[in-house]
Amino acid sequence: MTRTSDVEIGEVGAVHLTRAEIAARVTELGTEIGTAYERLDPILVAPLKSSVVFLADLTRALRIPHTLDVIELAPYTDGQDGGVRLLKDVDAPLEGRHVLLVEDVVDTGLTLNFLCRTLGLRAPASLAAVTLLDRPYRRLVDELPLHFIGFTVPDELFAGYGLGLDERWRALPDLHVVSSIALPSAATEAA
Repeated sequence: MTRTSDVEIGEVGAVHLTRAEIAARVTELGTEIGTAYERLDPILVAPLKSSVVFLADLTRALRIPHTLDVIELAPYTDGQDGGVRLLKDVDAPLEGRHVLLVEDVVDTGLTLNFLCRTLGLRAPASLAAVTLLDRPYRRLVDELPLHFIGFTVPDELFAGYGLGLDERWRALPDLHVVSSIALPSAATEAA
């Protein structure tokens, strides 16, 4: 089996998107976003941890002035379905700024909705989102400002390219479908 950073790739699962496919699409997204935000100096805000790899590649693909910030969220642990809480807020003031949320995966839309409601209270000039992976058929929230989409993907669990499972496999350069044999007993995608 091939090893990447001492991780057995075969234990993760099949490659769904190669690093070349991801790189090509991120470059295209950079062009699309650059055209939409030309002369607007947007601030890109990404939730930690899984969006960081996408954010890093996307910022290099953008050919317009922009700034970066991060936010950290955690799920409520008291059994609330889809509830999130803020662990680390953005550092930059957002009033009057064009804010582009950078997400790794949008499925139910609950996290993106929380971010939009929270950051929208700060009077940004505009608020939109880009996601690497989209699962629109899992949507529980309508009218999300999801303006840029990398790939529409099946209802699978993914690892690699920043996505991890119990903090494993985030560094894999390709996006893998996590096989059932790689799943711990109560596995969920770590955000």
